[in-house]
Amino acid sequence: MCESRVTVLDWLCVLRLEQYFEAFQSAGLVTLRQCRDLRPDQLEQMGITLPGHQRRILASLNKTHGKSDTYSQLGQLERDQRLEETGNAHVLQSKRPVPIPGEEKPQGSVYLPSSGKLSIPTKEDSSPLTAVIKMGWLDKNPPQGALYYQRRWVKLDVDYLRYFDNDKDVYSKGIISTAFITNVTSVGELKFEVVTNNRTFIFRAESEVERNDWVTVLQDCTRGRRPRSTISPSSPLTPEYQGNLELRGLRSKLYTVVASDKVYLYKNIEDYRIGVGITSIEMNVGNVKETDRRCFDLTTPYRIFSFIAESEQLREQWVDAMRDAIGEALSNREVAERIWVEPSNSLCADCGAVKPEWAAINLCVVVCKRCAGEHRGLGPSISKVRSLKMDRKVWTEELIQVFLLLGNERVNSFWAANVPPSEALTPSSCSEERRRFITNKYRQGKYRKYHPLYGNQRELNNALCINVQCSDVLETLSLIFCGADVNCSTGMASWPSPLSLANAHSQPLQAELISHNLNTEVVGDMDPVHYSAPTCVSHNGFLFKTASMARAITERKAREEFSRRWCTLNDGTFSYYESDKNSNPNGALKASEIVCLAVEPPEKHGYDHTFELYIESERLYLFGTDDPDSHKEWVKSIAKSFIPATAEPLLRLGFERIGRLKCKDGLNLQTSKVGWFALVGSTLHAYLADSQGEEIHLRKLNELSIQQDNEVLVLVERGRTLYIEGERKLDFADWCTAIQAAAGSGGDTLSQQQLTETDIPVIVHSCIGYITQCGLTSEGIYRKSGVNSRVAALCERFRRDARSLRLREGEHQVDDVSNTLKRFFRELEEGLFTSEDSSTWLGAAAIQDESMKISQYQLLFNKLPHVNKATLQALINHLYCVQRFSELNQMNLHNLAIVFGPTLFQTDGKDYTAGRAIEDLIQHYTSIFEVDEQQLKRQLEEITAINQMREKLNTNTEPGGHFICTVYLEEKKDTAEQHVKIPGSMTAAELVCEVLDRRNIMVKEKEYWSCWEISDKEEMERPLHYQERVLPILHSFGTDSHLLIKKHVAMDAMIVYLASKVDASKHGMMKFREERSILGLGLSSGSFHDRYFILNSNSLRMYKEVRSNRPERDWPVKNLKVYLGVKKKLRPPTCWGLTVVYESKKQEKPERQQWYLCCDTQSEMREWYATFLSIQDGLQQTRVSRVLPDARHGNVSLIPLRGSENEMRNSVAAFSQDPLAVS
Repeated sequence: MCESRVTVLDWLCVLRLEQYFEAFQSAGLVTLRQCRDLRPDQLEQMGITLPGHQRRILASLNKTHGKSDTYSQLGQLERDQRLEETGNAHVLQSKRPVPIPGEEKPQGSVYLPSSGKLSIPTKEDSSPLTAVIKMGWLDKNPPQGALYYQRRWVKLDVDYLRYFDNDKDVYSKGIISTAFITNVTSVGELKFEVVTNNRTFIFRAESEVERNDWVTVLQDCTRGRRPRSTISPSSPLTPEYQGNLELRGLRSKLYTVVASDKVYLYKNIEDYRIGVGITSIEMNVGNVKETDRRCFDLTTPYRIFSFIAESEQLREQWVDAMRDAIGEALSNREVAERIWVEPSNSLCADCGAVKPEWAAINLCVVVCKRCAGEHRGLGPSISKVRSLKMDRKVWTEELIQVFLLLGNERVNSFWAANVPPSEALTPSSCSEERRRFITNKYRQGKYRKYHPLYGNQRELNNALCINVQCSDVLETLSLIFCGADVNCSTGMASWPSPLSLANAHSQPLQAELISHNLNTEVVGDMDPVHYSAPTCVSHNGFLFKTASMARAITERKAREEFSRRWCTLNDGTFSYYESDKNSNPNGALKASEIVCLAVEPPEKHGYDHTFELYIESERLYLFGTDDPDSHKEWVKSIAKSFIPATAEPLLRLGFERIGRLKCKDGLNLQTSKVGWFALVGSTLHAYLADSQGEEIHLRKLNELSIQQDNEVLVLVERGRTLYIEGERKLDFADWCTAIQAAAGSGGDTLSQQQLTETDIPVIVHSCIGYITQCGLTSEGIYRKSGVNSRVAALCERFRRDARSLRLREGEHQVDDVSNTLKRFFRELEEGLFTSEDSSTWLGAAAIQDESMKISQYQLLFNKLPHVNKATLQALINHLYCVQRFSELNQMNLHNLAIVFGPTLFQTDGKDYTAGRAIEDLIQHYTSIFEVDEQQLKRQLEEITAINQMREKLNTNTEPGGHFICTVYLEEKKDTAEQHVKIPGSMTAAELVCEVLDRRNIMVKEKEYWSCWEISDKEEMERPLHYQERVLPILHSFGTDSHLLIKKHVAMDAMIVYLASKVDASKHGMMKFREERSILGLGLSSGSFHDRYFILNSNSLRMYKEVRSNRPERDWPVKNLKVYLGVKKKLRPPTCWGLTVVYESKKQEKPERQQWYLCCDTQSEMREWYATFLSIQDGLQQTRVSRVLPDARHGNVSLIPLRGSENEMRNSVAAFSQDPLAVS
């Protein structure tokens, strides 16, 4: 039968590439004969870009070329093909195979017909994913031989029989190597056995036909092979690296094997030897990143595998092995093998290392991986580094011929003609030596062979124009890198440039060399350039533009505020015109001036799609369009025009904001470096000078704050602090706003919360931590209700910014915190157990068999998303600890289940099903979650120690809630100590009475005794309001604060001043300084500045000067706490100062600020202080007189500083004859 009778469809089915049938059909190729002359570039044009698929097609055509019996050839090809690389399993799931006429397909499986024997693919020809021969649902009997079966999605390929939890999983629960299968037989009803030398696996199908089909396919797959009993050195799975690794989350070590382009996971080395594993990871989609000490992450689009090595040295070896596997998976050896045909190209041009896999295509040198890294540091304007294996598209036939013609030896006769032996590199040279040598060699041209015309620009250009017309490529390279201008004029209108001249004279190799050096910098003495300019971008079209602004856009811009403009982007300049007919632009922005590009959310302004441009001169430009495709193209083109090549990966992201910022990190706080940043969702991508790209997960930050007068944004993550500096106010302010918003909770699902490093929501971590520390012994914990308003306020504060909220004893009540945690889970979108699987969880609670129930819970737990898994385990761990102390808190297993069942499953609580599920999870916590018993024991011991410590510390607290504290009388010294029993209701007035009564101190006329809060560290003090509760003040104290009972010597003068006031206000000049620090180092900076202040009943306003119309700051008085004194290390200009603390009471964003005021005289300071206190108490004192008090000195001594008029009168009984008169 002739080739013309063989259809492309039949041929592609044999190759398992039927997904390309439409591509061949579109190209007019119907029969195999028509495909005989296909070339790689034609396959690229048809959309067949995968190198493995191209090789498979071309190899098949080479084998069938010139043969007559094509159908027999196809049979042979099918058998040969299974020895070559196999197809893509993912494609096979989405593209159903062409059915064989008359063959009935069983239900529930995707079946690929096959004939002949299957062989194991060789390492050289194996593709990233192996073709699936058959797949479908089967029931599998667990290896322990339990009576029940587990439903599994099963796939069979040439190498392995794999089974999964479901048909969407990428990584299997288990794999069985087909090389170790000794027998496949039908057993019993609908069941069949897969037997190896050491294990027997039993599967059950849904029908007899399906069972027989599986048995037949498995027998065909294993027939003719010699079964193995253990892995041997000649096994197809030849490991590059193997050993034990701990997988974070499992708390057990797995035997891990890196082989070729895959990583295999086994329970232990015995399983590896018998070919029974857990899963395999395709490294063509993998990325390896070192994290901390012995840890590293293998990241794929489907899962992150966090490994822990046995030592830091082994960690490095594992990372190198896995990165080599990634390179192997992505590599294409065809170009490398061709380049290495020239013997000198098989050694690095710089250090001599063997088999170099990289090249500088403009310099015409082949280099090793380590030298290629230093070439990249030179920038693409000097060295354009490309991979021989991965950058397939750049390697044209002409470029390959250039490298074969020149070779490293000939090229080095120019580049390395004068290398001193003492400066030459070896394969073992360090990075610093390589950097120095490569910089000297290619940037400075220190070792090159100078051309005789060097220094004569005109002659060099003439020589270049003459030489490109012949075949001497080395001479052209010498001319270019000795100063000849590749863009010089030839003086001929038909061929104006050397490139056109080379093409005209049929010199493709000359043209190829010139084309790669059109933008190359001239070699010589020049300063290092960290960020080279990107390639030129051109784009044009209509956009709608508003007037430029000098401040951030806070309001919606209507369509009427936009004007239609013709915009062009060319030669690094973005210009906008009145129309496309105008030749003179209305304005232009150079790409080098653009510092930030922000993509606005859809429909934020009058036009659906808008973007903002920020430039160096603090101007903001807003552009819009209704066409999403046009918007996307403009954003891409503008970003590409100003983002340097070193940060080019940022352009591939779907960013919301991209631009340039200055920053410092914790290792170098002396100098700032330029960084390029892109914000994508809650991740900040950064490319800093002289470093690789990195990702900062904003919702996992330990701290995010703005310091130094809004000039520094501080991002604190584990092991590192990054300081982003405000070089320009306009774009920096918007960066801060965007980053803070991205770092907050993004929604009501678990994954959208602010997370800890272990992927637990911060709100859950904070509440559990607080209750463990302060409330584990609280009777009825989680059952008693908190105050609804306080619970709602806590929930709102956590929702706004959970990271900034610190739960403190005394400030927050245990029951409020416990109810906050319960409310969070009840209101959680999709729930903790996910809306999809919550009913399955409840169904598992009804299983009677204990072991089956635990297995089902484990199965469901492993199906949960990563954050849900981490959160559930943390919560159940906490509840397990709570019930272990039920003799103290009365919350046993049953009580906790009653409370948390309806909460976590978000049910109405009418039945106990949800409670039974929670009770099971707590009761079987160690089994379901595979908990380390020793670790749990240590945790319980720590909690016991905490409870004992609290009990010991609270021996000063009597059963009635009375707290014993130390109070000092008049001065802090041992002889002035008073240990006072302080109940929760005691006020400052009652404490003063208690202390004075103990010391039998009689209060004389015009003596004003008060209780003072003293801070030794801040060197400040304030008298407590007579009704202020003492206990909360004690709980908020640090170790550097104490309470002091003493006279208020300035009270009389303050009363006189207030009596003379007509209204409760004051204004005047004071010296002002704000508390700030340099990058968190604790070094105070700044100085006191004169400012004009106005204080009235509502606010304190600060103006730059008396004539200013707009205040610089405006604070509500009710949120201010004023202290007397300023710490000396701030070097206040006078000794009469006030320390003011501002505490915002907004639930959504609480904050605390502190600053200092200095007055010129003591009387002025007293007047300001008296006015502060009188306004905060709502009093306008106009006249105060005083007579001799009665014997009850406790009431006499306290002049109320806050409170209503009645409270004032009732608290000072001594003013009996002439009480305070209030106008």
